[in-house]
Amino acid sequence: MILGVGTDLCNIERIEKTLERFGDRFLNRVFTEREQKKAASRPRAIAATYAKRWAAKEACSKALGTGLRMGIAWRDMAVSNLRTGQPVMHVTGWAKERLDAMTPEGHEAIIHVTLTDDHPWAQAFVVIEARPSA
Repeated sequence: MILGVGTDLCNIERIEKTLERFGDRFLNRVFTEREQKKAASRPRAIAATYAKRWAAKEACSKALGTGLRMGIAWRDMAVSNLRTGQPVMHVTGWAKERLDAMTPEGHEAIIHVTLTDDHPWAQAFVVIEARPSA
C-alpha cells in the first residue's frame, strides 16, 4: 500500500549560488557528512549533486505529509547510494517518528527515491510504501 508520494524540482544554478554565498554554513545545515563526501567526490557536478539531494529531501517531506515546516530538519533525511548507484533515502529524528506513526501495524515502511538532473534542473520523486512484515 502507498503511504505517501512527493516530488520536487530544484534549480541547480540556485543551489550553486547558495553554495557560493553561504558555503559551509549552508552545507552543514542541510546535508549530512556522507552527502557532502558524495558531492565532493564529483567536483564537476557538485551543484547538481546537492540539487538532487535537496529535491529528494523536499519530496520526502511531502511524502511524509508534512512539508518542511512541521518539525522535520533537513538532516533528518539523507540520500546515499548503493554500490549499483541506486539512491536510498534514510530518515532519522522527527522524520523517522513521522514515518513510524504513518506505518500501519504489522507493516514495514520502504522509501523509494529516484533522482535525475538535466541542467539547469534537478528532480526527485519519493514514494513511501508499506509492506506486510515477514
